Amino acid sequence: MEQIPAARLAHHRAGTFCLSPNPAISSPQQALSWVNERGFVYFWPIKGVTMPSLWAAVAGDRPVADAHDDPGHITWGWKDSALGKKQWYYAKVLRRKATMISVAVAPYFYALSENYGSMEEDYLIAYRAGRLTQASRQVYEALLDNGAMNTIDLRREAKLASKGSDSDFNRALEQLQADFKILPVGVAEAGAWRYSFIYDVVARYWPEIPDRAREIGESAARETLLGLYFSSLGTARLADAARLFGWGLPVTARAVKRLEAAGRLRGGLQLEGQDGEWLAVPELLSAEE
Repeated sequence: MEQIPAARLAHHRAGTFCLSPNPAISSPQQALSWVNERGFVYFWPIKGVTMPSLWAAVAGDRPVADAHDDPGHITWGWKDSALGKKQWYYAKVLRRKATMISVAVAPYFYALSENYGSMEEDYLIAYRAGRLTQASRQVYEALLDNGAMNTIDLRREAKLASKGSDSDFNRALEQLQADFKILPVGVAEAGAWRYSFIYDVVARYWPEIPDRAREIGESAARETLLGLYFSSLGTARLADAARLFGWGLPVTARAVKRLEAAGRLRGGLQLEGQDGEWLAVPELLSAEE
């Protein structure tokens, strides 16, 4: 079994994750260019998930700091100031964690979501099939009927304002974001902390995304997203990819096979110091250390 040298992988990810010895990202413009190059990244590093994150690209490969004045937290301001400008797509998407997605790539995610062309009907189909909770329906309908709202007003309109509804409301926000039904579009000075996201319906706020998604087939969408994922990571196991995208092993395996047949991935590999079978981009295997 061919082996991937650990040093070669580290060199690859230093470049794609924008880690030392490469220059750190130091401006919103550089951050936007990097997100566009990578296709999608996490906002924060997520424990147990290997993915590039804006925090690490700015602050270095270290844990997220507790101190509010840490230089790495400049990313928070960049993210908030970009909301409403449609520079990138920001929402809790991959594993329901904060994800930044290139505008060009967002339609490929949308093409795999449970949205089929009508923002007034798609959520009802999912709800009746048991794939959308009652709380999610209430939150979505509140936005659909009233327009964009901050979380304080949204909870009230969705009739989820009681303390006992905290978990239901938060889970609803995550579920609706992960399925590309709602997204944060701004920040309001509301609530005890004078900080509250403003949410809107994706298809209403950003109609270009579903319009473009209609032209993208399921296979093309999965291959594009997997290709970007492996381009960033260099190598990963099948189970890692399936877990990140939430597609399940059989579906992910079929998409991987198509990428292998096209020469865009190599399978049956071993990563130095790690167990299991790995997949890798061909350039990682032929690169100079």
